[in-house]
Amino acid sequence: MSEQSSSRPLIVMDDIVKIFVNAAGTFTALKGVHLTVYEGEFVSIVGKSGSGKSTLLNMLTGIDHPTEGRVLVDGVDVYAMSESQRSQWRGRNLGIVFQFFQLLPMLTLHENVMLPMDYADKYAFDERPQRALELLKMVGLEKQAYKLPLAVSTGQQQSAAIARALANDPPIIVADEPTGNLDSRSAAYIIDIFEELSRRGKTIVMVTHDPSMTERTTRTVVISDGELIEEAIVLALPMLSHPLMRAVHDRAERLTFNPGETIIQQKAPVDKFFIIAEGRVEVVLQVRGKEEVIVSHLGRGDFFGEVELTRGGKAIASVRAALDAPVRLLALSRPDFDWLMEASPMTAEAVGRIVQQRLQENRSQERRKRPRILGGR
Repeated sequence: MSEQSSSRPLIVMDDIVKIFVNAAGTFTALKGVHLTVYEGEFVSIVGKSGSGKSTLLNMLTGIDHPTEGRVLVDGVDVYAMSESQRSQWRGRNLGIVFQFFQLLPMLTLHENVMLPMDYADKYAFDERPQRALELLKMVGLEKQAYKLPLAVSTGQQQSAAIARALANDPPIIVADEPTGNLDSRSAAYIIDIFEELSRRGKTIVMVTHDPSMTERTTRTVVISDGELIEEAIVLALPMLSHPLMRAVHDRAERLTFNPGETIIQQKAPVDKFFIIAEGRVEVVLQVRGKEEVIVSHLGRGDFFGEVELTRGGKAIASVRAALDAPVRLLALSRPDFDWLMEASPMTAEAVGRIVQQRLQENRSQERRKRPRILGGR
């Protein structure tokens, strides 16, 4: 995800723990999850079966209760309400799309879409039929409006479920495996609808098992064994499998540098691979004695240190925290970096291409006759 400077936090999940208790004992499904979703984002939540995806979604929708922690939606504490208050709140603020559609089989598509309006009593009675037709038209089902769910295809049923989720014009759409039972063509059409809704300002949170779906969302959140993987790892190393992402998450050292503080000194040994988790850094090349030229700025999800670790030798440039804010980094030791490159040849190949690109950038800067001088440095 890009830095959220203009969007406001719409969903805040603060230290969410969920423990299930049954005859076999206790099972911790969510282990202190922190997640913020910003207004207008299209977020995919991915992870293997049993990782906690659907449990996380149930915490957001108010369908289930967290054992610990708070869920705030547009500033409202979801679990400070009574069950009846939460049900009314859900009907007005969330549109939920289920994997198995959950359309009532004895009602037409048109009647299914009107149902949430009847329940929440949000629109005038005589406005509801026309609004339902407009929503069905938006998802391409105006000609099927008066058919029963079983009389249309599975893709059309899911489209109708999306229209129903939009019935009360909620700011948030929550979808649990919405393409899981669809063919590739129908699945692509459903994601087309979600993309259009996102462009119109809706905030969409979608659980999916299909990695190809994440390519069309604005942000991907990976969950593993009830914990969220640092999103910077997902951005920096997208070719890693989820188990390898989890391994990097567990092995990484967390470091923080103050504004302007040096992280790597040019010509000094480098023994770590750094991923930027928050903030920005400047890559600075020293030329002509004490003069400096900024080679590049790097932000969240970018990495550095790979040139020296893959090619040996000392730092080809200095790296320092930008002046506007602290920078938080994830750091892998040299042995862990070597292990990662061996464990993921595709990642090693991608890193190798970046090494060549950055070496070329540095050579180009060194050849310039008039480097940009930093005043006061």
